[in-house]
Amino acid sequence: MACQQSRYHSFSSASRLQPRPSGVTIDESFLTEDKSTQNRKLLQKRRTLPGQFSMGGHLSPWPTYTSGQTILQNRKPCSDDYRKRVGSCQQHPFHTAKPRYLEELENYLRKELLLLDLGTDSTQELRLQPYREIFEFFIEDFKTYKPLLSSIKNAYEGMLAHQREKIRALEPLKAKLVTVNEDCNERILAMRAEEKYEISLLKKEKMNLLKLIDKKNEEKISLQSEVTKLRKNLAEEYLHYLSERDARKILIADLNELRYQREDMSLAQSPGIWGEDPVKLTLALTMTRQDLTRTQMELNTMKANFGDVVPRRDFEMQEKTNKHLQEQLDTLRASYEEVRKEHEILMQLHMSTLKERDQFFSELQEIQRTSTPRPDWTKCKDSSSLSPHADVVAGGPDRWQMLAEGKNSDQLVDVLLEEIGSGLLREKDFFPGLGYGEAIPAFLRFDGLVENKKPSKKDVVNLLKDAWKERLAEEQKETFPDFFFNFLEHRFGPSDAMAWAYTIFENIKIFHSNEVMSQFYAVLMGKRSENVYVTQKETVAQLLKEMTNADSQNEGLLTMEQFNTVLKSTFPLKTEEQIQELMEAGGWHLSSSNADLLNYRSLFMEDEEGQSEPFVQKLWEQYMDEKDEYLRQLKQELGIELHEEVTLPKLRGGLMTIDPSLDKQTVNTYMSQAFQLPESEMPEEGDEKEEAVVEILQTALERLQVIDIRRVGPREPEPAS
Repeated sequence: MACQQSRYHSFSSASRLQPRPSGVTIDESFLTEDKSTQNRKLLQKRRTLPGQFSMGGHLSPWPTYTSGQTILQNRKPCSDDYRKRVGSCQQHPFHTAKPRYLEELENYLRKELLLLDLGTDSTQELRLQPYREIFEFFIEDFKTYKPLLSSIKNAYEGMLAHQREKIRALEPLKAKLVTVNEDCNERILAMRAEEKYEISLLKKEKMNLLKLIDKKNEEKISLQSEVTKLRKNLAEEYLHYLSERDARKILIADLNELRYQREDMSLAQSPGIWGEDPVKLTLALTMTRQDLTRTQMELNTMKANFGDVVPRRDFEMQEKTNKHLQEQLDTLRASYEEVRKEHEILMQLHMSTLKERDQFFSELQEIQRTSTPRPDWTKCKDSSSLSPHADVVAGGPDRWQMLAEGKNSDQLVDVLLEEIGSGLLREKDFFPGLGYGEAIPAFLRFDGLVENKKPSKKDVVNLLKDAWKERLAEEQKETFPDFFFNFLEHRFGPSDAMAWAYTIFENIKIFHSNEVMSQFYAVLMGKRSENVYVTQKETVAQLLKEMTNADSQNEGLLTMEQFNTVLKSTFPLKTEEQIQELMEAGGWHLSSSNADLLNYRSLFMEDEEGQSEPFVQKLWEQYMDEKDEYLRQLKQELGIELHEEVTLPKLRGGLMTIDPSLDKQTVNTYMSQAFQLPESEMPEEGDEKEEAVVEILQTALERLQVIDIRRVGPREPEPAS
């Protein structure tokens, strides 16, 4: 065997494969090459192998021809059998050697594996590459078995590719599974912490109740011990008074005896006693003895009947004490029963709370599973970060905190849209003209580019205020859009009027949260009548005038009673809840430190951007709510659907029903707006033409929503059934 191994090593070293060509390397790119490229590279590598397969020039059937020989295993080197085997090996050296082609392939495989092991980033795919090459050599050399071997190789390669794709597809799922697992673990820990906190609170409450019960039990035991002690003292006092009574009786008996002896002695010593009749004295003595016997019997009877009787004064005193103790005992029993019932109620409440907590927890899980996550509004104030939201809100966290204070998610979305829109407006230098179409407002009809004047928000607000002042200063017969364009021509000249019209229109279209801009935009686009703005301003001015009249000392201060009285006198149709809302909007809370006087003038001030105080905003909100409620009552009174038609008499009757205080002029104004008819062409009440005037109810209500429609007087109460 040693001879065979040495000959094998020498033969293999002599016939070692040539080194790999410099252009052929093992990397993962080989796995993605096409079939022709792989075959070409394998052919180049195969040329490095000798063309002689075995010693005879053909494939040797080794080791099949040595099947008749015995392979030595576990033999001692120095044994005779071993020497014989070595001799036979030396005599027949070429009968047991491996074929040269097999040795070359093994050496080639060993060399490739050693080269891969020397690398630092060798993978299992790379370690399969030498085996692929050896298998390709076999496929190319064994022409007869080439189809079978190729199908075997393709089947394994297809399965490996399928498994590789499946592994790649599962990698993101694995990462997602890890993320979901961490998220679920965090939620579970948070819920456990919350439950632990609730359990600790309930345990503390339970301990407090147990302590209270123990305290009441201790008080009960102390009272019982006190009652026992008092009973013992009563018994002792009774025995003491009984002994005192017996001693007193004995003392009285001794005193009587001494008195009798003294009388006997005085009778014996008196000189005149001997002059009495002995018979008479004997009879007196007998009668006296009988009286004594009778008295003694009565005394014994009294002792027998009233020996255990307590004196009335002591009895009443003890009875009073006992009654007081009984009352205390009844009070303690009632308190104990009340505490016990409260404890049972608390236990029931605790059990119901646990059930509600479990129910809410399940609902929370369902909501968390199905609901959309709420936006993280804190991103908008992180101006120091490089997030995409950093440049949306100018001014940093402080300005965002001021903008987001007291607003819900819907309002925050409007704020963000305004900030984004204002940023886009600042970037634009020109506006494209909208043309001369009929749908385009008259003040925007222009074709071409219009310059963006880029005014500040404060400048736009001041310009709109000046426009309102000029509009209200004198009666204007032209429409509001025409007045607006004429105002811009007078202010900036005909050349810049169109540019300012586009600039102001784009600004007021974006800033919905600004009162001045939103109201001006609504009036300009015909969504609201300018009478609404005028009436609201007159209402605020009238309220300020009433408060000023109530301030007799002209100090700018009002008491809560004066403020409440002014509100009720100015708005007699508002409910108590609405009056309370106005007082709270004015800053009058019961918990306020300065609950005595209110600076009413500060309620009507505006900031530099035209924003009014919460008090005036609350007045506007109540006005819009009252208008919606008024129209809702009108629709309910009409009793028809929104898509149905309503006639003029029916709408007039509905208005007079819900608001009997309406005068004829106001009703005609409402009718003219609802049916889009001039007041001069309105048919008289009772005319046959009234029935011919119809309109869709929804359209009529939308038109009434535009004008200043409000309740004039209270609605008459319905008669009781």
